[in-house]
Amino acid sequence: MTFSAWRPLAWTVALCSAVVLSACGGGGTAAEQASVPAAQPLSDQAALGQKIFSDPSLSASGRQSCAGCHDASQSHAPANSLAMQLGGPMLDQQGRRTAPSINYLSFNTAFFFAADGTPTGGFFWDGRAASLQAQAAGPFLSPFEMANADVPAVIARLAKAAYATEFKRVYGEDIFSRPQDAMERVTQALAQYQKEDADFRPFSSKYDEFLRGKAQLSDQELRGLALFNSPSKGNCQACHPSAKRADGGFPLFTDFSYDNLGVPRNPAIQRNADPGYFDLGLCERPELAARTDLCGAFKVPSLRNVARRQAFFHNGRFTTLKEALTFYVQRDTNPEKWYPRDADGTVRKFDDLPAAYRGNVNTTEGPYNRKPGDAPALTDAEIDDVVAFLRTLSDGYVPR
Repeated sequence: MTFSAWRPLAWTVALCSAVVLSACGGGGTAAEQASVPAAQPLSDQAALGQKIFSDPSLSASGRQSCAGCHDASQSHAPANSLAMQLGGPMLDQQGRRTAPSINYLSFNTAFFFAADGTPTGGFFWDGRAASLQAQAAGPFLSPFEMANADVPAVIARLAKAAYATEFKRVYGEDIFSRPQDAMERVTQALAQYQKEDADFRPFSSKYDEFLRGKAQLSDQELRGLALFNSPSKGNCQACHPSAKRADGGFPLFTDFSYDNLGVPRNPAIQRNADPGYFDLGLCERPELAARTDLCGAFKVPSLRNVARRQAFFHNGRFTTLKEALTFYVQRDTNPEKWYPRDADGTVRKFDDLPAAYRGNVNTTEGPYNRKPGDAPALTDAEIDDVVAFLRTLSDGYVPR
């Protein structure tokens, strides 16, 4: 259950601070606490996946691994503020989209259209991979990432790795003579590592402890939670649910859906020097090419550990959490802050989409249902409150 629009904000904060209730996403049972993953010895497959994940020798440059873009110290997201990570044989090729955190992805599903037609699930920003295993295969052959020429090139490098003997012991002495089979095992191992290692889904944030009844949120954090949930304010919970899931599990802060936010064009992306270049998201997938209504839609990421991010949205346009939130609530009330002007002085809203697709941008849900001259859904002080709450979603919380 989330906060209803009619509930006064002060009432909500008072109720949340007085007692941990399901309406605020709080309260944990012994069974739910027991479901929180604990560290366990990795299977042979997962242990190999861990070694593969951190091995830069499997790239054409010899200097890039999965861990290079998915740093464990950053909740398996990049440890820098680059809009796109650099890859390729010389590590000088800019990727196409920001590298997301891969924590909590084991809860995701393959791409599908929900009963109401909402695109949901899938891996990568456009959902083109159907599983963790399929997602793991992509970077090895991407010319902008690990840049191997083909599958045999990956396996030739793997055969020289320090753990090659272990790989043969698990998958067969002749496995390297069958490159396609070996690659299948590589991606299986990577997926298994992400499924088994609790570091990818620790549920160890302050907010998790709040849900377990073992921590209290500060007044500012409670205000931020109420603003986050309120449909008339941040309305963040519409795509980033903060309450417990139907199965009693703790919230993932994503519904794995897609949204078209009209994020401004990022001049830091080299491809954007070409005014005719646009990243169209979902409708770039061949099977969805006819769905022009999906052009500009990208995956809704989890907000867990979002305060550790240094680049936001699919194009990395913003580099601070406060700036990203300010864009959300001022995109339509103050468009001149975010978009360029045409020669006649008109603000060119949604400039990272061709004009034909700008009508796809979400302008009906709060906080986007406003126009110039309206008050933003959140004041500057309220944005600070939401940021304070979002910081409680960082894993590794240690009570003071």
